[in-house]
Amino acid sequence: MLKLSSQTSRRRAIHRGFSLIELMIAITLGLLIMTGLISIFVKNSQARSEIERSNRQLESGRYAMTVLTDDLRMAGFLAAFNPYSSIIFPNAPPLGPDALLGLPAMTAMPDPCATTDLDKSFFFHVQGYDNAATIPSCVSDARAGSDILVIRRVSTCVAGPTLEAGCDAVIAGAPYLQSSNCYQATELAKNSGGAAAAKDYQDHFRLSTDLTAMTRHAIDCVAVADYRRYLTRIYFVANNNIGTDGIPTLKRAELGGAGFTIVPLVEGIETIQLEYGIDTDGNGTVDAYTADPNSYNACVGAGCVGNWLRTYAVKVNLLARNVERSPGWTDNKVYALGLKADGSSNLFPTSGTYGDMYKRHAYNAAVRLDNPSGRRSP
Repeated sequence: MLKLSSQTSRRRAIHRGFSLIELMIAITLGLLIMTGLISIFVKNSQARSEIERSNRQLESGRYAMTVLTDDLRMAGFLAAFNPYSSIIFPNAPPLGPDALLGLPAMTAMPDPCATTDLDKSFFFHVQGYDNAATIPSCVSDARAGSDILVIRRVSTCVAGPTLEAGCDAVIAGAPYLQSSNCYQATELAKNSGGAAAAKDYQDHFRLSTDLTAMTRHAIDCVAVADYRRYLTRIYFVANNNIGTDGIPTLKRAELGGAGFTIVPLVEGIETIQLEYGIDTDGNGTVDAYTADPNSYNACVGAGCVGNWLRTYAVKVNLLARNVERSPGWTDNKVYALGLKADGSSNLFPTSGTYGDMYKRHAYNAAVRLDNPSGRRSP
């Protein structure tokens, strides 16, 4: 037999390749490394998703709080018009709903969904419904147990007679408020006193959807006075954002040219709870807080109306939750959202815990209503 040379043997050894055992070991090591890399990738992806969910929830809660508090700070803004003006009723007593514009004592709050006779309700800068015990007719899908807030004011933009730069154009059918700065017998100087004063005050301003009725004058009694859009906004939490998606959402019913329309604002807002600061001695400062001015101090009729007229601050408590569930998370917390009308802690949920996979965060703020309180401060 011929013997292979040592050089040929070495060449065959070089080209021999890997054995099956070596290949299996290599594949196993590769799979282990790949499994580790995939595990790291999945965990990083989950962590990133959870951070994004938390960021969206925090941003939603902060935005919802900003929307509510900013509008509350403007509640009762009527531009140049002061319904408590001594020019209008110099002998008006400091307290009571009958002091406002010389109107007879009112025994019930106005309908926030009204689109006519707004001159009988515009001076109620805020109005509310504790735990949605009553739901205004222009509100739909309101979440049970969440408060409803009504804010009335005029726009900060001048609509006419000359449109202010950057302001929205006049909307047909929408209400506008015009106040007089002209002291003449047919406007500010028209005040016969006594019972007739209840009618005279309507000559001091115009609140109408008919722009041809805007006939009040500026201080020179020649130029037509500016007018601004009158706003009624009803804030509430709905059970759904779109259809029956089950996403609790902060919404707002707005009075416009065609009545009220509902606008979704912020997803994931589960409830809003409000406390109202009431001035009990007529000096323009808050003396007590209550979740329901309709029942504060065992009021009835005109007394409850007076509580709303003397509401000069609002505490806002808001509970926001993630729109998506967080795997592996269980919400075992109880959230304190201010006080109930009876003075006890307002806890959510009302019993036990949520026990679901949604993360939540509570927000709170106190807002001074400078426009109505400033008119009554010494």
